[in-house]
Amino acid sequence: MSDVCARYARLSEDFAATVAAVPADRWASTSPCEGWDARDVVRHVVDTQGMFLGLVGREPGRVPSVDEDPRAAWDAARAAVQADLDDPDRANTEFDGFFGRTTFAEAVDRFLDFDLVVHRWDLARATGQDERLDPDDVRWAHGATAAFGPHMRAEGVCGPELTPPEGADAQTRFLAFVGRRAW
Repeated sequence: MSDVCARYARLSEDFAATVAAVPADRWASTSPCEGWDARDVVRHVVDTQGMFLGLVGREPGRVPSVDEDPRAAWDAARAAVQADLDDPDRANTEFDGFFGRTTFAEAVDRFLDFDLVVHRWDLARATGQDERLDPDDVRWAHGATAAFGPHMRAEGVCGPELTPPEGADAQTRFLAFVGRRAW
C-alpha cells in the first residue's frame, strides 16, 4: 500500500468516525465554513470525491443522498476513491490538472487528503465533538499548503489567514493559516 493510499484510508476513516458521531440534532449546526451547516460540510466532501474521480473519467457509482444518510453517502464516496487508489493502474492515471500534469493519486493526496484534515475539524467544531487533530496530520497538511501557492486564498479554497494567539499550538496555528478561528 502506498503512502498516499494509506493516508487517504486513515483520514477518510477519521472523517467517517466524525460523521458517525454527529448527534441527530446537530446536522443543522453552523460550521466554520461561511454559509454552511454540518450537513453541507459532509456534502462538500462527498461531492469533491466525485469531482476528482471525474477528472480521470470515472464516477463514484451510486452514492446515497447526504440529506437522507450522511454516513452512507460518505462511505460510498470514499469507497470509490479508495478502490482507485488501491489499483496501481487507476491510481497512476494521469490528467492535466490545475497545477499541470499529475496523477489521480497525487491529486488525491494534495487536495482530498488536505480537505479531510480541515473539514474533519470543521465538522467536529460544528457538532460539538473532539476537535483535536493528529499532530502528524497537522504538520503534513500545513506543509501541503505550499503547493497551493497564490491559489490558496482563492474564493472557495481557504479564507484569509488569521493571527493566532501568542503561544498557540501547531494545530491552532495551522487552522489560523487556513482561515479558521480555533480559539
